[in-house]
Amino acid sequence: MTPLEQRNEQLAQTVIKNLKRRHMEGFYCATAEEAVKKVSELIEDGSSVTWGGTMTVRDMGIPQYLKDRGTLEVLDRDLAATPGEAQAIYLRAFSSDVYLSSANAISEDGVIVNIDGNGNRVAAITWGPKKVIFIVGINKVAQSVEAALARARSTAAPTNAARFDVKTPCKTDGVCHNCNSSQSICNYVHFLRNSPQGRHVVVLVGENLGY
Repeated sequence: MTPLEQRNEQLAQTVIKNLKRRHMEGFYCATAEEAVKKVSELIEDGSSVTWGGTMTVRDMGIPQYLKDRGTLEVLDRDLAATPGEAQAIYLRAFSSDVYLSSANAISEDGVIVNIDGNGNRVAAITWGPKKVIFIVGINKVAQSVEAALARARSTAAPTNAARFDVKTPCKTDGVCHNCNSSQSICNYVHFLRNSPQGRHVVVLVGENLGY
């Protein structure tokens, strides 16, 4: 194990311990490949599964992996033929068995931070699906809640603004201006401090994933 691999695992175990205190179960996978298998293990046969606007889940190939299982109802809004079909999947997410998401950041003491433009992702994280599974690269672990929010606003948001090609100040210069742009993707800021019903699970991955 290299020094970096050792540090990543030690950091992940610290976060997992703190997640337990917040009534969340945590797992550590050294590689993305291991994480895909772990996520699949956490989903029971016959479950309905969907996800939010997460590049991590897509880049890891999780949607296709779950479809190939053949025992799940996979709700993939990326395959919707019309905006109406996509909207229907957005709404069905709230009654799904499993909702997959990443996080914009997570603090070392286990607070998960997300920002959202439309609100559907943070809404589903908050209420509805029976289980929410976060898949989070080690690059998104921040020292404190304040640092996690700063990462979400100053790293994730400008990068996603470029991905969506929206007209915001951060798209222009890569810096958060705390703007009120009509195309802002930072309309909802969400802090998950505790999981009162224990419905949130975190899979930490020892690789840099997502934004």
